[in-house]
Amino acid sequence: MTHTNTLEQRAANNTAIASNPLPIAKRHARPPVIESDEEALRIAADLAQDFAKEAVTRDQNRTLPWKEVEQYSASGLWGITVPKEYGGAGVSSWTLAQIISLVSAADGSLGHIPQNHFYSLEVLRVGGTEEQKRFFYDRVLKGDRLGNALAEIGHKDYKRRTTLTRDNDRWIVSGKKFYCTGALFAHWIPTLVAAEDAGGETLYLVFIPRTAPGVDIIDDWDGFGQRVTGSGSVSFDHVVVEPHWILPFKASFDTPSTIGPFAQIIHCAIDVGIGHGALAVTLPYIREHARPWIDAGVASASEDPLLLQQIGNVHVRLRAADALIERAARFVDTAQQKPDEDTVAQASVAVAEAKALSTTAGLLASNKLLELAGTSSTLSEYGLDRFWRNVRTHTLHDPVRWKYHAIGNYALNGKRPPRHGAI
Repeated sequence: MTHTNTLEQRAANNTAIASNPLPIAKRHARPPVIESDEEALRIAADLAQDFAKEAVTRDQNRTLPWKEVEQYSASGLWGITVPKEYGGAGVSSWTLAQIISLVSAADGSLGHIPQNHFYSLEVLRVGGTEEQKRFFYDRVLKGDRLGNALAEIGHKDYKRRTTLTRDNDRWIVSGKKFYCTGALFAHWIPTLVAAEDAGGETLYLVFIPRTAPGVDIIDDWDGFGQRVTGSGSVSFDHVVVEPHWILPFKASFDTPSTIGPFAQIIHCAIDVGIGHGALAVTLPYIREHARPWIDAGVASASEDPLLLQQIGNVHVRLRAADALIERAARFVDTAQQKPDEDTVAQASVAVAEAKALSTTAGLLASNKLLELAGTSSTLSEYGLDRFWRNVRTHTLHDPVRWKYHAIGNYALNGKRPPRHGAI
């Protein structure tokens, strides 16, 4: 069975959804403008506590987090990477990573949903015109959310088949996308398209309004993890777009830019955040429910020496991943201020190092939660398997084995990593 057939079957199976249209994100009162990194972190910590309360129920019932997403963006946190000269807080990459990690610890899906919102804003910062920046930064500060329609399935290559064509004086987008995390909740859907020009195929990122005629979103994501990210399908049937919604994409990678490492550091934060969430529930579960192994000769699981060693290992791995993310964030910030071959390569390698460890640390923490807590931890009422399902699903976003390749090639041969969104 091909991916194409699978998509066709999904569409055929979604007649109920088609007859009962999905909600469309509304525009509400303008969110407050967050003024500092410290303020952003305080707000995120408070929100994360709220988001954790119903995380199990949302995951078990696959309840899309409309209320939580509205609360999240209404806090002002979705505008924190807007540069100060355009009215935003312009927070550091480390602050953004900590916020994503805090939210991911509470609910991995909610931590993931705004990833492409911030990614698209970085594409805008790097390649947008002054007019485009002022327009879209203003929309974001007013509360607009950006989703994504980047990936396509059904083919083994990475060629984009969603097209941007010109019909007299109109620009038209047509095609289908999948893995469209955040699109369900978005006001704009940044969409990767291919356009034919005199030099061949050129890629653009087109910011398309969610309500534009011809845009259809299907909630057909059925992965076993990240269940409520809304990462389903988006189709574009001859959607008319305005010229000022079209941003260069390929051209932004032809010269050194931070688009790739900036995107990847957010993925690092999601993975390590889920790991921190897993450890946070592991500790009380062991104290209150777990039994020591018979050969340990102790009265409680919290005194079991081999269990303590395993907990210590998880703790160290997560803290080490945090440290590498913080270090990588400094390289990203430097490269944003002074993008050249060396600073961007250094940022990419530093983020690859952080990604390698955040992947293994997140997986370790979520796996050890179940192993150390014991068989009772697998009961569905606790929903503790969500951490492993979420981090396992998200870490498949791109292969960590290629992070080690990039790191080794740079360390041994001085070879700079390729410039694209996955490095």
